[in-house]
Amino acid sequence: MKLYEPQTIKLIKNKYGFRFSKSLGQNFLTDKGVIDAIADGAGVTEEDLVIEIGPGIGVLTQELSARAGKVVAIEIDRGLSEIMKYTLKDCENVKVVVDNVLKTDLRALIEEEKGDLTGVKIVGNLPYYITSAIITKLLKEKTGAESVTVMMQKEVAERLLSGPGSRTYGAITVAVSYYADAVPVADVPKTCFMPRPKVDSEVIRLDLLDKPRVSPLDEDRFFAVVRAAFSMRRKTLLNSLRAAGLEKDDIRSVLGTLGIDVSRRAETLSIEEFAAVSDEIVRRGL
Repeated sequence: MKLYEPQTIKLIKNKYGFRFSKSLGQNFLTDKGVIDAIADGAGVTEEDLVIEIGPGIGVLTQELSARAGKVVAIEIDRGLSEIMKYTLKDCENVKVVVDNVLKTDLRALIEEEKGDLTGVKIVGNLPYYITSAIITKLLKEKTGAESVTVMMQKEVAERLLSGPGSRTYGAITVAVSYYADAVPVADVPKTCFMPRPKVDSEVIRLDLLDKPRVSPLDEDRFFAVVRAAFSMRRKTLLNSLRAAGLEKDDIRSVLGTLGIDVSRRAETLSIEEFAAVSDEIVRRGL
């Protein structure tokens, strides 16, 4: 059964009386090339446990099943989980879990399902409205996964892939860089979905680091400094860092000690420079 074909999706939709939910961001892939690109980009092998987020009716799940040792698909819509009993009936290595991924204990789930498999990869087509929340969860939780390959709104992907000096570089870019290397996988036009979304998408892979890219003295303070710096991105560091509870004279002194011009803006700083600023603030007890 070619689940990616529009006529198949329509037949299943009519058979089960299914209606696409805008609130859940439900858009099903209809392009086999994109499906293959995601599986290829994730590097899924028979030695892997794959955790899939948002399987829908199993369009991508079907391909992952053919390549992986086991696939555990997390789906929030109970109605879709019932449909997958039919669409994935021939995929014996697939388990569907009805849950909200933001509330799922992924580490416990992986430990329970991994068995003798040696690798863990996370794959998914993320709902646009909670992409950042899911990415943050996947990066911060110690799941043991080696990579996260996900589709998201192209605009968000561009932020995650950007570097210092780019107009798309922001707090979420620094946060992702702290935990992972971001690699572009595939561009996905809106014409590749049913129903068709209003924007294009992109697939990226986050290769999770064994340890954070930098080692700030105080991780919470580090991220607070990053958020403050980008809270008013058109402002200079002298003004934006005041959102971290700092006085202008202290900001001048901290940046001066580090040789960082107070007129620079947040998007020009590397993650290493943010760590240096944070550490200097901690050393001074500010």
